[in-house]
Amino acid sequence: MSRVDYRGLAALDAVIDYGSFDKAAAALAITQSAVSQRIRMLENSAGELLIVRSQPPSPTEAGQRLIAHYRQVRLLEAALDKRPGDADARPEIAIAVNADSAATWLQEAVTPLMSNGDCMLQIRLDDQDHTLTMLREGRVFGCVTSETAQVAGTTVTALGAMRYFCVASPAFAARWFPDGMTAQAVQHAPVMNFDRKDMLQTRFIAQHTGYTGRYPHHALSSSDGYVRFIEAGLGYGMLPIQQCERQLKQGTLIDLAPGKWLDVPLLWHVWDIQTPFTRALSDNLIATARKWLL
Repeated sequence: MSRVDYRGLAALDAVIDYGSFDKAAAALAITQSAVSQRIRMLENSAGELLIVRSQPPSPTEAGQRLIAHYRQVRLLEAALDKRPGDADARPEIAIAVNADSAATWLQEAVTPLMSNGDCMLQIRLDDQDHTLTMLREGRVFGCVTSETAQVAGTTVTALGAMRYFCVASPAFAARWFPDGMTAQAVQHAPVMNFDRKDMLQTRFIAQHTGYTGRYPHHALSSSDGYVRFIEAGLGYGMLPIQQCERQLKQGTLIDLAPGKWLDVPLLWHVWDIQTPFTRALSDNLIATARKWLL
């Protein structure tokens, strides 16, 4: 591709970001056929397919690289073109974090950047084992992840570990774990999972009891709701100490495996982009995480 077609890149980015051609067209204030034409021209120029026409559309490896390039350019341009009070000049920075970080320490980290309105943050949630995929695909500037794999063009910083305890309400524990958390008991007691990607309970059960088979489970993709459901006695599960310390002290939750826990190391992966906003975001996030995590 000799010359970069930024109108085509904008269309490509919008289709992936919004998940459809018609929503991308509405966001760009053009017709759907114009979006398709711009992407076809971009693909002709690149000499390869950039989008898999699935539902929702997904970028090819080449498409991912172009989207990452386009978003980096937008960040750099916004830093150069910052005009006080100009909403169009405000940079948009997308990050991906796990839900437990979002529910505990993340707000403190991003408040200085969000409170004055000079920067627009898009915070996307996924399991800590999967947020790196968004960075690799160019969908976010940075991510909090448990994955250690290096992505070309990025910097990795260790944040600390989030410590999880296996907890339940006293009534739930008395009913399902009268003899403690045993391999036999976990085959019958309902677990609370966050979603299909959540493997914390599986890992802890195997580590603590040696059981590696199937077990009954509920799923609730809400960090706050997850805590409330466990407090209500609807299941047991892994909670970070920041979300269950008060309840453990008050006795509304109990530790099912005293003296046992699961530490999940977290890392901050970011593109190598140096603007005032990206530096401030990284500095605040790293400092806050290290204050909260182990």
